[in-house]
Amino acid sequence: MTDSALSRRAFLAAGGGLIVAAATTTWIEPAAATIAAANKAISPLVLSSDLYASPEPQRFVFAIARGAKYASGATARVAFAPPGSSKAAILPTKLYKAGLPKGRGVYVTQATFPEAGVWKAVALISGKKVPFAVQVNDAAVAPVIGAAAPRAASPTTTNMLGVDPICTRQPECPLHTVSLSDVVGSGQRVAALFATPARCQSEYCGPVLDELLHVIAPYRDRVTFVHVEIWKGLRGADRSPTVDAWGIETEPWLYTIDGAGAIKGRIDGAFGKQEIVDQLDALVT
Repeated sequence: MTDSALSRRAFLAAGGGLIVAAATTTWIEPAAATIAAANKAISPLVLSSDLYASPEPQRFVFAIARGAKYASGATARVAFAPPGSSKAAILPTKLYKAGLPKGRGVYVTQATFPEAGVWKAVALISGKKVPFAVQVNDAAVAPVIGAAAPRAASPTTTNMLGVDPICTRQPECPLHTVSLSDVVGSGQRVAALFATPARCQSEYCGPVLDELLHVIAPYRDRVTFVHVEIWKGLRGADRSPTVDAWGIETEPWLYTIDGAGAIKGRIDGAFGKQEIVDQLDALVT
């Protein structure tokens, strides 16, 4: 989505004057003149779209671009410093590649952002320290873990709610027979994927949906799966009414919801096979 893409590029640019030094705890200071020219070839791309001030850890996901191409394979760590501070702990990340486009794996860590604002950040990868920045909002836009999932209807093959096509995957996926309004809070466990394969700006939506379809077989008797398109059509900026009801502004998202209708898990931006399986396992355990 355009606004999200612009904001992500802006955050990357905002971090251009930061460097990092140290081992387990680091100091991040403005010093643009000291950044090695070689570092400019590596750019972190923040894929987490809805970070918010909270004392609880949140999933933080990013990709690495080397020049004009994605690059995944090297071990990466990341450090964050709150607004007005330079001190931050270095966090390990886990690289996920299975189920994502070749060469486009993502790095994931659990980070805590107790206050809102633009946080300084540094990715440590391939012996380089690459600065960037992260926006943390006062409150989440999309529903969070522990909250009641919205019970708005979602498009189905018998009631498309003005969404056409109901699925932009080719061929159309089979996850459009049940409305979220009929299953959320009904005693059924639910996995809801919000993704638009044909219009996804990051191009992760198609692979994420394909991977979900690949792994659902062992969970079919225990989980109801629903796919919701982001847009009403192949053109225009009108969003699905379900997306508006959930407050989702980016894509893709995967939510898991327990039988009482409480959100158990939420992941966004990009996620491969293992993270999808982990979410489903946690839901049925």
